[in-house]
Amino acid sequence: MKWLYGLLGLAVAIALATSQPPVAQSAAECDKAYPDVCIAPPPPNLDCKDIPYRNFKVLSPDPHDFDIDQDGIGCESKK
Repeated sequence: MKWLYGLLGLAVAIALATSQPPVAQSAAECDKAYPDVCIAPPPPNLDCKDIPYRNFKVLSPDPHDFDIDQDGIGCESKK
């Protein structure tokens, strides 16, 4: 019967380990040019297709050139 408790404990531990939310990046890993989203500074240089964010605030300097028209909004969705 002890083996059953051991297996049950292992199953619970595995379930807890796999159900934890992903760890968020720390502020030190986020470029300050993008204050509303967390995007790492280069390298590598990223393009809009490389990130999940759209229409986010961009401050100067814009190291990844997400704000092509320099209006303060990065990776603008086409309307």
